[in-house]
Amino acid sequence: MTEDKNLELAELLYPHIKTLPEDMERRYPPRNLPEGAKVTRFAPSPTGFIHLGNIYSALIDERLAHQSGGVFFLRIEDTDEKRAVEGGTELIIDMLGKYGIYFDEGATKDGDKGDYGPYRQSLRKEIYQTYAKQLVREGKAYPCFCSPEELEQIRSEQVAQKLTPGYYGKWAKWRDASLDEVKKMLDDGVPFVLRLRSQGTEGKSFKFTDLVKGEIDVSENFIDHVILKSNGMPDYHFAHAVDDHLMRTTHVVRDESWLPSLPLHIELFRALGFKMPKYIHTAQVLKIDEETGKKRKLSKRKDPEFGLSFFYESGYPPIVMIEYLMTLLNSNYEEWRMANPDKHYTEFPFSIKKLSPSGCLFDFDKLNDIGRDVISRMTADEVYSQVSEWAKEYDPELYAEISADPSYAKAIFAIGRGGKKPRKDFAKWSDVKPYLSFFYDRLFKIEDEIEPRFDKADIRRALELFLESYEEADDRNAWFDKIKAIAAELGYAPEMKLYKESPEKYKGNVGDVAMFLRVALTGRLNSPDLYDVLHVLGKERVAGRVREFIGSLG
Repeated sequence: MTEDKNLELAELLYPHIKTLPEDMERRYPPRNLPEGAKVTRFAPSPTGFIHLGNIYSALIDERLAHQSGGVFFLRIEDTDEKRAVEGGTELIIDMLGKYGIYFDEGATKDGDKGDYGPYRQSLRKEIYQTYAKQLVREGKAYPCFCSPEELEQIRSEQVAQKLTPGYYGKWAKWRDASLDEVKKMLDDGVPFVLRLRSQGTEGKSFKFTDLVKGEIDVSENFIDHVILKSNGMPDYHFAHAVDDHLMRTTHVVRDESWLPSLPLHIELFRALGFKMPKYIHTAQVLKIDEETGKKRKLSKRKDPEFGLSFFYESGYPPIVMIEYLMTLLNSNYEEWRMANPDKHYTEFPFSIKKLSPSGCLFDFDKLNDIGRDVISRMTADEVYSQVSEWAKEYDPELYAEISADPSYAKAIFAIGRGGKKPRKDFAKWSDVKPYLSFFYDRLFKIEDEIEPRFDKADIRRALELFLESYEEADDRNAWFDKIKAIAAELGYAPEMKLYKESPEKYKGNVGDVAMFLRVALTGRLNSPDLYDVLHVLGKERVAGRVREFIGSLG
């Protein structure tokens, strides 16, 4: 069509749109930020499911923006009503808040915060149509009135001929339609979509630089993709190009599965006359498939356990997840953490250059190791606070016990905490109840048995002597001296050195005697430091359990 006919077509299609691109440019001016400051966005769809990969990308976005003195914003891409779930946006905001991922501007539960909104794409219809109308004026977009049946027929023919499926070439029947043909369809009320008039050539490629992948070959887009749907709402690809420009996004972080969309995105930015943001296509988080034993990317359908809610419900403290993800993002993070155990992760000099271009494997064992390390550095008060918050929602029985007497619970959590080598008893809050259950009478049970090689008479007598001699005021040395004396009276070696030198002279050693007491008090062969356990349990509970155990010996 001629320029005049393009102008007439634009008015026919979108007569209600009176705004021009320059109006939008004035409405959303360039941001006033320091040189080098990055503007990034987290732009999920409100599907009701947030994946581990989402927070992986969001963490990169957040670090790039805040480390550079820039802006990190939340944009909700909710133009696809079929995928949107009621409450999905609130879930995103809540879950990321729990993980300490905070936005400078964007969608909030109470509306929008910031000068570049609306931050929900469903509220930006006029903006998209303004730019779409301009593309029509410039002859870069056109209406298509094909029915779903016609499109399916086109696809079937292409598949049969082993050609690339899509609307292009001889199949793009409305690409060069006359103005009269368009008018007739509009007069008849036939719905239409708006398509980009692609300038690409099939089989042709060009070089593109990605900040992680480096220089890559990108095939030209040659398909006339839909940019506005029949309801006037934008396709995701068009919306993201318009929004990233107007919101002044400088860096787009997304996983490498988006690489096939890159040709279209590049063409859209060029057609719109926008400067492209820098793209960072990150390696995907992988797992070992249980059936094949091979690596594969995480799947929402196959791996619901990798949803963020799974990790939160399992009791992994959010900071543990962040610490783990940081090790996946930058390989030098672990070394930095070892040298700076008390610093916050935000002090780490995060670098795009350290992002791995290949897939990273999710490792639960490593996550648990990090969990144990992180929790071991928390104070007893911090542990109590976080366990209580988690248990209140996910383990009411545990919450009832620890909230009934906070001081007692904190005393339990204080065992072995602090110092150069703190205990590392649990990796997540769901590990806590099994760890401390013996401290609570309602949860206490004998889980381990004393080996039958030990005479019950010796066990009984050792425990009776303990009751006779135990004084709560004894310090650690005085207490253990009494255990040694009990061992010697029963014919057990009072010193491990003596036992190792001549084991045949003794029935056992002082460690065995301590073990009798440990099982009586905790029901386990392994427990935290026995002296500390005694003092937390208190003399009355200690005496009651020992007597009960003696009675069970028969």
